[in-house]
Order: sequence, then structure tokens, then C-alpha cells
Amino acid sequence: MSARTRATALAAASLLLAAAHVAISDEPAADRSATAAEPARGTVVTGTAPAGAAGAPVDYAAYLPAGYDAGDDEYATLYLLHGRGDTMAAWQQVSTDLDELIADGAVPPLVVVMPDAPWSERGNWYVDSRHTGGAAVETALTQDLVAHVDATYRTVDDRDARAVGGYSMGGYGALRYALARQDLFAAGLVLSPAVYVPLPPSDSSAREFGAFGVGDALFDDAVYTSLNYPALLADADPELPTHLFVAVGDDEWANPAPEDAQHDIDFESARLYNAARRVDGVTAELRIMDGGHDWDVWRAGFREGLADLAGHLRTSDPLPLPGSVVGTAADDRAGGIAVTPDGQTVTAVNEGADAVLSSDGGWTLRLATPAADRVYGVHAAAGSGVLTAGYTRGDLDGRHPDNSRDDAFAAEVSAAGAVEWVTQFGDPAAADRAYASVPAADGGLYVAGYTSGSVGGTANAGDKDALLARFSADGALLWTRQLGGPGEDKALAVTVGADRRVYVAGVTSQAMPGATANGGLDAWVARFSADGKQDWLSQFGTTESDQFTALAPLPTQGVVAVGHTGGLLGAASAGGNDQLAVAVTSSGRARWITQDGTDGDDRAAAVHVDAAGAITVAGHTDGRVGVAAGGVDVVVSTLGSRGQVRTRAQYGTPERDGADEWDESNLYLGGDGGSGLLVTGLTFGGGRGLGDVFAGPLELPPSS
Repeated sequence: MSARTRATALAAASLLLAAAHVAISDEPAADRSATAAEPARGTVVTGTAPAGAAGAPVDYAAYLPAGYDAGDDEYATLYLLHGRGDTMAAWQQVSTDLDELIADGAVPPLVVVMPDAPWSERGNWYVDSRHTGGAAVETALTQDLVAHVDATYRTVDDRDARAVGGYSMGGYGALRYALARQDLFAAGLVLSPAVYVPLPPSDSSAREFGAFGVGDALFDDAVYTSLNYPALLADADPELPTHLFVAVGDDEWANPAPEDAQHDIDFESARLYNAARRVDGVTAELRIMDGGHDWDVWRAGFREGLADLAGHLRTSDPLPLPGSVVGTAADDRAGGIAVTPDGQTVTAVNEGADAVLSSDGGWTLRLATPAADRVYGVHAAAGSGVLTAGYTRGDLDGRHPDNSRDDAFAAEVSAAGAVEWVTQFGDPAAADRAYASVPAADGGLYVAGYTSGSVGGTANAGDKDALLARFSADGALLWTRQLGGPGEDKALAVTVGADRRVYVAGVTSQAMPGATANGGLDAWVARFSADGKQDWLSQFGTTESDQFTALAPLPTQGVVAVGHTGGLLGAASAGGNDQLAVAVTSSGRARWITQDGTDGDDRAAAVHVDAAGAITVAGHTDGRVGVAAGGVDVVVSTLGSRGQVRTRAQYGTPERDGADEWDESNLYLGGDGGSGLLVTGLTFGGGRGLGDVFAGPLELPPSS
């Protein structure tokens, strides 16, 4: 990419961060909506790409975003293909939608090209026809028009900055170009696509105009099959990631012939989606809209789809994942990272069904049985080595030979990589898991998780109960505390505050003891004394899904709890799930709440607070806060002492990073003092197996 493009992207990111600070700290949501300005208007120009390889000129309209004439920025490009019988005028009605989406920040400013496709009496299906009266439409648009646009307008000539969309016949064309020309397009917006597998129904207009014909024959089965998306998916290049957004109406025309019911466009769209999402290197979204084969569906699909595609388009290179990638051929997950007192960096990786700890000091240790074993979090031990916790389905400590359910465990590993102690605990007849841990002042360990049964003699209150356990420095289980309501309750985080009290946080599906449910899932945080006495419990939530995933102590009193909310807990909601950070006082009140994100899915997964009170939050997003790499990216934010967002940086690969395919977070922050901040997490872009792990130092961008 050009230096000019990179500078522009950095400037835009700085403005975005500044705007985010104001939105979170200074201006209520109601005030912003009341004073919202009319969006700046782009302009639509027309032009003609001269005849080139296809031997035919191409007329087109082009939307240029507001400010295009006044600057020298370079833009991503979207090509929009009209349906059968329509003209380039059809797509021009979305100009106001583009103005609004760009003004709202849902999509970046971009150039949108709307070609006219008059060939084969406007039933050309956007392919190079072999019919006597056909034209080389695909060549005209993908070679001649694209070359002309990149030479005429300030566009970035790169596949990562180019997408194609269309409706009906244009949906077929958009799908074909996104898959057949992965070298040109990174994404496709596919609306009510006229795609049929294995062949079109007998009354389809795909058979009538010669697009798929040979010589004088208007339609040829073999030609159609060779050009259709199953053949393209079979040949898709996983090194050129392609994203598809497919939208279709729930009232699309229903073919009255029973044998052709499977060719209804809603049915075919679902078939397409389920085929595409199973192909390596291809990601897909499917939306069923309210409406039929018309602009009620296409306009709504365009707006949502373009916002989705925006996360897969970029005009400058994204920030790579920090550190290096490790992994096996199995499905690996991050288990934590820590620096020991003697300076070793210890990284935990859940390699398939085994938990593996390794040190840059040269040792590797498997905490593993023939069954499934996993660790969640690694911490420097008081003297040397590390402490950790997790769960096992086997006999990890040598004292549970008949175990066949998940048991929680805690362990200490020496600086030389030897097991000092392992203690396995839980209800023998139920599932018990440890999801978090934190060292105690005396060298012991606090462990938090859940039990589906009864631990320590406490009856289970519901589906699952949150569980807190205390271990001595030599691994003895000193006490357990089980708490929960009638629903599903999990403890996902634990820390020790400046007041030497133990803070636990997590998620509940109903009301925790002494608290009130808000609806959906709620977040909660509780405080305990060192001997296990509960001081209080506070439940936070909306009618949507809310969760605390990580905790860190604040320097003087209380903790900061991070996670996500699907509702409104802060000053404003950006849409979807937002990252959530709450400063919880030592009495259980919220001192400040920061809700931050995009209009997509944003979730905080880890948090670190330094001695000066600076807060670092690691999470993930499928939206865009910087330069999106694609799929789901890692986002690292820094917050001030009042929760104000100072910086946000987005890191990633073209694949999913920081969260698994079910959007479960897999990220850890570690390190302190002079070691600097470390991060580790999941990536599907490592290329070593189904899932790999990145780990290394985290370099934060400067404050804006």
C-alpha cells in the first residue's frame, strides 16, 4: 500500500479514537441523536470504460463519497451488478444509504461502481457467453472496467480493497466474480441470487438468453455446471480468503411445480450458504429478510451486508498479531502466559485434549491424562515457577482412578518444569471446572469456576453453581464456597484486591442469591474474605446478554470487571454486543461504566491494571475500530482512571482471531513490572492446524 494510504488510515483511526472518547465520556446518547447532522452527500457521475479485451465499451455510474473532490485519499471499491432486464440506474437509489452508512461510521468512504449490462437483451448472467449472439461480459467487467476504474479514480488496486455485489441475476454475477476472481475481489454481497443446483428449473430465464449457450443453442448443461458455484467452491484458493454475505426474502416467489420447489431462491440461498461455509478460506453470513424478490429485501440486505463486508475491506495493511504462532495439527487453544520471578516466560497451550506448559527457559511439561485436560490461566508463583488451574476428565493427581466426569484442579510447577503438586477436586458424580485462578498472599491459590453438583456439602441450587476454592501453598484444599440461583451460574474470573479481599465475577441466567435478575444473561461480581466469608454480591445486566469475563484489582480500592453487554449499561450502545468495563467499588457499586464497540460483536476477554492505574483491555470484534484484518480480530484498548477510552488497536489475520467459532473468547494478558505486557490467544490464521496460538509482547499504540 502507498505511504499516503497508510497515513490517511492512521489519521482516520486517530479521529475515530477521539470521537469514541467524546461519545463515552461527555455526551449522552439522547443528545447525540437529537443533534445529529444531515449526512454529507456523495455524488454520482457517469462514464464509459472503452472497449478492451472484451471488444465492447462499458457504461457505468459511479458513486464518489463526500469529500472526494477536495482530497487525495485512496478508496476501496464496490461493484454493484443489476438484475435481469434492469439498467445501471437501478442501483443508484442506494446513494442516500451510502451517505448514511458512511456518515454513521458503519462503512468507510468508498467508491461504488454500477455498470450497465445490456448484452443478450439484458439476460447475460454476467458470464462470457459462447452463444452466437452472446458477449464476453465477464471479461468486459472484471478486466476492462476494473482497469479503467483504477486508472480513472483514486482507488486502491488491491483485492483486499475491492468487493462485488448484486441482486437476482446480479447476485449470480456477484457470487461468480467473488469466487472465480479471488485475485480481484475479497468479498461478495449476494442478494436473492438466481443460482440453481445442479441446473436451473425448466422455466428459468437462465435458459432463455444464451448466457449459458453454445453456438445456436441457448443453454448447455455442461457450460452451466462448469460456471456454477459448486465448481468454483471446489477450486477456491484458501490463500485468498473470500467473504460472502447472502441475503434473501422469506417471501421469494414459490415455484408451483413440486419437482422445482428446491429451486426456490430462498431454498437455493440456504444451500449456497451451507456449501460455502464448509470451504477452507471462504466465510459466509446468511440473512433471511422480511419480503420478496424486490427492493424491500435488497435495500435492507444492502445496508446490513455492506456493513458486514466493510470488516473485510481495507486500504492499508492491518496490524499483525503480536508475537509468534505455535500449534500442532490438532485444534489448539491458549491457556495463559506469565513471567516467573527468575525471568522465564511460561506459556500454556491446550493442544487438542492435552494441557501443555512451556518455558523459554527450555522446559516443556504436559499436565495430561488419556482423557481431556485443559488449563485456564498461568501465574507467577511466590518463590519461583508458576501456578495454574483447569479441569481434567481423567486422573491427573493420581488419586482419582475412576474419574469419568470433569473435575477441577489446581497445580504448581517449579522453575525447572517439574510438578510441585496437583490437587483434583469436585463432585465425583457431576461436572466441575475451574476457569480462573489468582495467587494468594501466602503462596497458595484461589480458583473459580462452576460445579454441576455439590462440593463441600453445599446443595446445588440449580443447573450449575459458581464455585470458589482456596488452596494452601503446598496444594491442600482449605475451603470451597458454592453459590448460585435456580439457573446456570458460572464464575469466570477471580482476583485479589488492594483490600486483600477476594473478588469473583461471572455470568448467571437468572438471579444470584440476594440479587435481582434483569433478563437474558446477567453479569455479577462478589467479594469474599480470605477465609471464605461472603461480603456481598452485585448483579449487573439488561434484558439482553451481559457477562463479566475477567477481573483486575485497582490500585487503591475495588476492581475493574470486563466482559460484554448486548443492551445499554454505559452511556450508549454501538449495536450488537459491546465491550464492557465496570469499576466496582469495595462496597459493590459501579463507580464508572464504559461501554465501547462497533455495530458488530465486541467482547472484552482479559484485563490488566498497572501500578499507576492504567487499564489495558484485550477483546475481539468482527467490526472495525482500526484496520480490520478480516473475520474476527483482536482489539486492545487502554482506559484512563475514569474509564475513558484512550487508545484502541486492532490486530489479526484474515481468519478468526481471539475467539472460537462459537464466539467464545480465548485471550489472556500477562506480565508485569519490568517484563512489559504479554498477550496470548487463539488464531485460525496460523496455518499449523485447526486452531493455533499466538503469544508474545504487546506493543500498544501511542495515546491519541
